[in-house]
Amino acid sequence: MSIRNVGGTPGGTGTFLLGIILAAIGGYLLFNQVHVYGGYWRWSGVGGYGTSFGITLIPLLLGIGILFVNGKSLAGRALTGLGALVILVGIIANLDIHFQQTSLFNTLVMLVLLVAGIGLVVRSVMPMPSRLPEPPPDDK
Repeated sequence: MSIRNVGGTPGGTGTFLLGIILAAIGGYLLFNQVHVYGGYWRWSGVGGYGTSFGITLIPLLLGIGILFVNGKSLAGRALTGLGALVILVGIIANLDIHFQQTSLFNTLVMLVLLVAGIGLVVRSVMPMPSRLPEPPPDDK
């Protein structure tokens, strides 16, 4: 395997590296403009009106309790995993994400860098023509 063969195809190392650099710069600039805030934990229907975080702890705590009684319990493992998953989903569902005010030019630069980098990475793993000239056909 050669360093010139990105993704098992001939050529493309320079294109791949340039694409990674452009995508990383564009992604950094874009994500640097985003502010994330935590919202209140509210799921209507679960726990009624108001905050409902406490009810999501029940499967997690029940599963942990079962695992302390019997560490090999499939029900305890399932309840613990389900409880942790519900809490993780609740945290993500209650995030507020805001894009910080910036100029149109800056936004376009960020998006073009990100998309151009991704495009170059995808292009680099496709077969590229050899830069060496092909020999002339042998007329016999």
